[in-house]
Amino acid sequence: MTHFQIELIQKLFRVSKMKASLLAILLVLAGVGVKAQQQKPLYDNVFQNTDSLYKLPLKEVIQQIESRFNVKIRYAADLVKDKWVTYAFWRFRPSLDATFENVLTPLDLKVNPDGDHKYELKPFEYYRWPVKEGWATLDAIAGQYHDKQSWEARKDSIRTELYAAVGLFPMPARPDKPVMLTPERKYADYQVQNFALEILPGLYLNGSIYQPLKVKGKIAVMLSPDGHWTDQRYRKDCQIRCATLAKLGAMAISYDLFAWGESLLQFNGEDHRKSLSITVQTLGAIRLLDYVTSLKQVDTSRIGISGGSGGGSHTVLIAAMDARIKLSAPVVSVSSYFYGGCPCESGRGIHECGGGTDNVELAAMAAPNPQLLISDGHDWTQHMPEHDFPYLQRVYSYYGAENNVVNVHLPKESHDFGPSKRTALYRFVSKYFHLPIDRILNKENHIDESFVHIEPKEALYTFGDHGQYLPKDAIKGYDQLVEVYNSAMRSAQSDWNNK
Repeated sequence: MTHFQIELIQKLFRVSKMKASLLAILLVLAGVGVKAQQQKPLYDNVFQNTDSLYKLPLKEVIQQIESRFNVKIRYAADLVKDKWVTYAFWRFRPSLDATFENVLTPLDLKVNPDGDHKYELKPFEYYRWPVKEGWATLDAIAGQYHDKQSWEARKDSIRTELYAAVGLFPMPARPDKPVMLTPERKYADYQVQNFALEILPGLYLNGSIYQPLKVKGKIAVMLSPDGHWTDQRYRKDCQIRCATLAKLGAMAISYDLFAWGESLLQFNGEDHRKSLSITVQTLGAIRLLDYVTSLKQVDTSRIGISGGSGGGSHTVLIAAMDARIKLSAPVVSVSSYFYGGCPCESGRGIHECGGGTDNVELAAMAAPNPQLLISDGHDWTQHMPEHDFPYLQRVYSYYGAENNVVNVHLPKESHDFGPSKRTALYRFVSKYFHLPIDRILNKENHIDESFVHIEPKEALYTFGDHGQYLPKDAIKGYDQLVEVYNSAMRSAQSDWNNK
């Protein structure tokens, strides 16, 4: 024992022999020294707590972690309120990562890096894995096939299970009510009209259809779902994307997520995170494909889909499930270590299909059709070029179609559907759907979106600015949706059994 440690013990006893903490002495003897004295002495709580579980409030344990490892942890007050850590001191380990895991995992909490020596406390994210774990899982999945034949068998199995997982096997009957269309609004080089499509009795899918003013022959189609961004299909960049695709020569169709947009006339926003969200959204896209393929002016060999973020997850799923999709472009979405943080992306066990799958394998199910994956440097797609994209190239090589899958990686950009991402989409659609790119180029040969007229969101409503045109038979509320869905599925099962 050093002379300094002996002096420190003597001072502790001189201050108060009755209050001197035996634990403090042990810390000194263990070599903790001055640093231990600078930390908040949580050991007092140990002697006050007679519970054999050695519980401490989470807030105090976080303070001890901050002090011991010289870090700062940011958190919302409600995340730590009324939360306790059992065997608190026993959960500490020499490494910060191991301590975080021991303390936070039992409470369904985690931390994300938030700068140098800084962290943010968050609820446990089932859908976000460590990068290397995601890569290892994809490698294990890929080990089940090695050529076109073994891959096709795997793909067929997953597709069948996906329909069952989302709750659409057998497929419920399609309502025979005609689509509701608003009058067309004409602008420079394109026109817009809104629609409402009944996909189950009383359940409507709403959106807007953008078309070129002058059409010769059959027309290509781009379904344009959007993600969980504010104002969704009413946003400026969504309108720009659809209008520019229309000027390029395609019919671009934007449509609402479940319990978003005009769907809020039938449901509450909280319903979007309930189990039927992925069912309704998948059924909506399938019914929309039923509709567009019935139109005489549509070229069914040129139907694509492109969405961003949650709309990118939707893009991957629909391209995997429905062979009528001939081109796909998921934007800032696909990753082997991110499964989608909303039930509309990762609900109903879709990733348990085939004994376990992920979004990269689901994206591979689009092969050999053209597929553009746009990634960036500031979300879960930041490592796309390193591991996930080479896997996709390998699957496409089974068909001799490696050039049909393209990754545009933008390492300095973030999670959005900004100009450079839209430019990549326009050029990809132009190439594979044989649409002249010069229709949307300016004199400097740059993509020109300046012609787009941005409409107020009220102009994009089908059911009126106050919902006054909502059909009287429309479903009202999630409970009624469950009843209608269950009834439709019972009828579908009966018809299936009688075939």
